Amino acid sequence: MTISAASIDSTFDLMRSKLHKVVPDFELRYKAELVYDINQLKEKRGAIILGHNYMEPALYHTVADAVGDSLELARKAASTSKDPIVFCGVRFMAETAKLLNPEKTVLLPAEGAGCSLAASIAAEDVRRLRQAFPGIPIIAYINTYAEVKAESDICCTSSNAAKVVEALDSDTVILIPDEYLALNVANETGKRILFPTKETEMRLRAMDRTNYQMIGWHGRCVVHEVYDVLDIQAIRKQFPGVVVLAHPECSAEVVDASDFSGSTSRMIEYVRNTDAPYYLLLTECTMGDNIIAENPQKEIVRLCSVRCPFMNEITLEDTLAALQENQHVVEIPEEIRVPAKRALDRMMEIQ
Repeated sequence: MTISAASIDSTFDLMRSKLHKVVPDFELRYKAELVYDINQLKEKRGAIILGHNYMEPALYHTVADAVGDSLELARKAASTSKDPIVFCGVRFMAETAKLLNPEKTVLLPAEGAGCSLAASIAAEDVRRLRQAFPGIPIIAYINTYAEVKAESDICCTSSNAAKVVEALDSDTVILIPDEYLALNVANETGKRILFPTKETEMRLRAMDRTNYQMIGWHGRCVVHEVYDVLDIQAIRKQFPGVVVLAHPECSAEVVDASDFSGSTSRMIEYVRNTDAPYYLLLTECTMGDNIIAENPQKEIVRLCSVRCPFMNEITLEDTLAALQENQHVVEIPEEIRVPAKRALDRMMEIQ
């Protein structure tokens, strides 16, 4: 995705040819200088920039050496020989890169790039679940912080969660922390799911396990929890033939009312490889702009107003500062890194 150009003017020209449908010229002229400086400094330092699918178009299509969803970027982070790694995403993603590359410098451009879902569960909560449900393997969604991964047995992403569940030799599993992802995976795998509260966990310890095969947690993404079936119905009336794509972090009702559900990269691939009069993406809105820039012939229903406040912390300005000043180095204590990496490695082994 990197735009390699000999000058700021030629950088602007290349950016305009790609992004004119989604970014106005006055903004591109300002950002072309940042893009040029970032790419020059990145080459000088031997750095790699990883960009999540939710990054703004002027960053996603210009300075990122690799783009994708959490799983794709985790695999790229595991295989890169570049150093430093600048992770244009939220903190748990940068932590994942550090877990897989303990000897490398990993930079998070914006210190405030957190995650409401990752913040919904702590290491102590996982220990409490393990005590209440001994012997049941714990799957931590990759959208968790390193200390939660360290208390878990294996990780998963939205694209491989069902595969991870089915790969475990266990009648019952714990899948944390996304409530909606767990419900959707339970539906996909045919498992009955239980959501214990802190008040009932100890009482449920002695419950007959045949009553449930999956245990979840009440965590949600601030972006995906807002979508409603009524939104889909209204769009279908307004845009006949529209294809609705929902992220698995949306509610089970929204996923059921959609035409396709998958990770951000699977959604991008679906739009790229199908032909429909319109597409509606039920996920972070910036991704729609990135798809439009890559597929100008596709019609994306641009009625979305839901943007992730954490992903939007990452800017070109901060990305440049990260390279200039080693801004926001990600550090993970060894006693957390080792078991957290073990959980990640187990996930990466499942194809």
